[in-house]
Amino acid sequence: MKTLIVYCSSHGTTEKAVQLISEWMEGEVLAVDLKRDKISYDVGDYDFVIIGGSIHAGSIQGRIKHFIAKHHDILMTKKLGLFLCCWRDGKIAIEQFEDAFPKELRDIAVANGIFGGEFLISKMNFIEKQIVKKVSGITTESSYLDTTAIMTFVMKINATLALV
Repeated sequence: MKTLIVYCSSHGTTEKAVQLISEWMEGEVLAVDLKRDKISYDVGDYDFVIIGGSIHAGSIQGRIKHFIAKHHDILMTKKLGLFLCCWRDGKIAIEQFEDAFPKELRDIAVANGIFGGEFLISKMNFIEKQIVKKVSGITTESSYLDTTAIMTFVMKINATLALV
């Protein structure tokens, strides 16, 4: 089985989640950071596609939105996993997840995950630091990356792959 993980990582939290997913996934895995990597790939060559990103200024990264729009039709024929890294939890996190991914993709996804997030102050620019301080009151490095949620997400996918 071949899995493609497509993601955007602004400060490294989503990349940490992808590293864990890649380690725990069965089969061959290619991870592509849309912000950084210039890897040639064909979505059609993969049995499973995982898409993930994080919330910045209330929205998932534009590169993720563009990827979904560009590959929407083929994604509808694939086994999918969708995940989001965000600081919020509960109802707000669910709303952010629903805003990040189209309903038709959420509905067919084998696994949907909300993995928590981090405020990596040392990697933020001045404006980002000011926004985080104003919105959340956080001024130091803070992490709430939920490895249990990541493991559960991967277990759902691996169980599906085992059935093929």
